[in-house]
Amino acid sequence: MTQNIAILGASGYTGAELIRLIAGHSSMKITALGANSKAGQTMAEVFPHLRHLDLPTLVTIEEIDFSQIDLCFCALPHKTSQEVIAALPKDLKIVDLSADFRLRDPEDYAKWYGNKHAAVDVQKEAVYGLTEFYRAEIAAARLVAGTGCNAATGQFALRPLIAAGVIDLDDIILDLKCAVSGAGRSLKENLLHAELSEGYHAYALGSTHRHLGEFDQEFSAIAGRPVQVQFTPHLVPANRGILATCYVKGDAQIIHETMQKAYADEPFIEVLPFGEAPSTRHIRGSNFCHIGVVADRQTGRATVVAALDNLTKGSSGQALQNANLMLGLPETEGLMMAPLFP
Repeated sequence: MTQNIAILGASGYTGAELIRLIAGHSSMKITALGANSKAGQTMAEVFPHLRHLDLPTLVTIEEIDFSQIDLCFCALPHKTSQEVIAALPKDLKIVDLSADFRLRDPEDYAKWYGNKHAAVDVQKEAVYGLTEFYRAEIAAARLVAGTGCNAATGQFALRPLIAAGVIDLDDIILDLKCAVSGAGRSLKENLLHAELSEGYHAYALGSTHRHLGEFDQEFSAIAGRPVQVQFTPHLVPANRGILATCYVKGDAQIIHETMQKAYADEPFIEVLPFGEAPSTRHIRGSNFCHIGVVADRQTGRATVVAALDNLTKGSSGQALQNANLMLGLPETEGLMMAPLFP
């Protein structure tokens, strides 16, 4: 049975990535593409790399007949997404790629995003979309909130260790590098080639990065007490990829064994041999996450490194993985393509 799919925000990077992935899906058909600012245009005009696909013309959200849609992906900007989703049919399955439904407590949302949540009743039913850790809840959900790409990378590196109690919860440093596509497609002066190339820089230092809200929420829930990591993100002049380097206190061999056990049956998580570290060049364009564990020269300390593609496993690939579960389809459908190399 073919599932009819709508994508709202199809003119952005994550929307285009969803189209690329669904094009190879045997059970999904893209029936509607919403992009208010580019309504009336074809995808070939907006994204020439997709011109070989037979896709519907971009329309406004109001023009879409949602009675014919089985599942809708919302790849809309933060704050816009909650308002749009609140107005969609109440029986429509939705995977949201924005930040609007990631935080369970509306007060936390207001704290990290600077405005009150406009769809609190809808927010209450949202399931956090880190697939490997919320499978049963996602399969039964109507609305799934995709994680932040930075937040997903850090959690893949740290969740099993926090759950197993094999690291010091008060001594976690997360140093993260993210490619520029993680900032979206809208024009920003600091993302111009001349402003960004030939260097990289830290941003949102201290306690200002919004993904800290996700880390606090998820890590504290696992530990059963407050856990606050020291987190610094960096913007690198690359198109795709996130590399999270975590400095932790614990036995490196036990940490590696814990990772191997936690991810032994996961189709998209690859734990490398002890002492090896991953690279973003080896996961580019794929739904895979590679994790490495290396012993520090100081006894009792270790470095855990995770790499994934921010547009795929960090966003659109994760969204499709969740949609497969919600529709009762094989979780890996449309997602087993090999990384691009070189």
